[in-house]
Amino acid sequence: MKILHYIPSIDRTSGGVGAYMQLLTVELGKLVELHVVTHHEDNPLELANCTVHYMPKNNNPFSAKGKKEFLKLLEDISPDVFHTNCCWLPMSARTAMWAKGLGYKVVYTPHGMLEPWIMKRHYWTKKLPALLLFQKKGLEVADIIHSTADSEKQNLMQLGWNKEITVIPNCVQVERIAMKESWKRNKEILFLSRVHVKKGVNFLIEAVACLKDKLHGYSICIAGEGDGRYIGELESLAERLGVADMVHFIGGVYGERKWELFRQADLFVLPTHSENFGIVVAEALASGTPVITTKGTPWRELEDWRCGWWTEIGADATAKALKKFLQCTESQLEEMGRNGRRLVEEKYSSGKIASDMVDLYKKVLDGV
Repeated sequence: MKILHYIPSIDRTSGGVGAYMQLLTVELGKLVELHVVTHHEDNPLELANCTVHYMPKNNNPFSAKGKKEFLKLLEDISPDVFHTNCCWLPMSARTAMWAKGLGYKVVYTPHGMLEPWIMKRHYWTKKLPALLLFQKKGLEVADIIHSTADSEKQNLMQLGWNKEITVIPNCVQVERIAMKESWKRNKEILFLSRVHVKKGVNFLIEAVACLKDKLHGYSICIAGEGDGRYIGELESLAERLGVADMVHFIGGVYGERKWELFRQADLFVLPTHSENFGIVVAEALASGTPVITTKGTPWRELEDWRCGWWTEIGADATAKALKKFLQCTESQLEEMGRNGRRLVEEKYSSGKIASDMVDLYKKVLDGV
């Protein structure tokens, strides 16, 4: 079976979608002949077990030349299934339409980019024009929509553009993630993701300010790249609330340094408005670190498996969960850490998810 994925960017700053593709190719490329087409970037992630094809970064998806470049690549590879990723950038939807027009089977993964919180942002100025020009049609033509959580599927069903939706979660290479060996408190709390307004970092800072006496001696590490102006606003917020000495912005971290941070942290916090999955949550759990995240994510299992707290969105809810974390003994944190590792091993290993993806492609090809 030959599969061609399109993804707008695999630059290391592309966030969870780039990380998703990097993880997926490792195992999926062992099961199928896998090709990935993307655009030239300054710092591309390395993708294993696949052939990466690059199109010009300034490829115009509305020009005859842009379409010709993609169709030539599509003809040369001639995949059994074309699988496109992401929304709101025209090429994701346009490639789906072009491939479908030539009779190829099409799978579309929105990666949470059609969730209600995201849809509402800049709706009249950006989202609605994109929907009318390309985005809605791109989803409509797909043979199957791939969502990464039941909650995302429900939101997609409510849109009503395409009812053929299959849920396959994201994955982690859990066997390559070392779990921490000690749960003795280091007094470190970690946020690690893109530093973006969607991620709710301000809620974490505000919650820390509410509990700064109880969190005396703790270091709050904010790891991730983001817009300099927005990071400056968050630094100013920490200063105004009197916690600038506790909150440390360290920029993007990669490789072994990332895993060191996960293992060193007593707690991982992702106070996000909206996530279709949240790979960093799975990575923290695989490292043995309990997690606080919100009901803007699909991580109800944190409570079902007793490995963290699944909260409402906002500073008050984050502060309430932090209080519960502070009341835990080290043995309780260890139990939570081991529960989280077991959850990821059983449900989110890259081998299992790659196998499920192959089953999805077979379903598409069989017309089921």
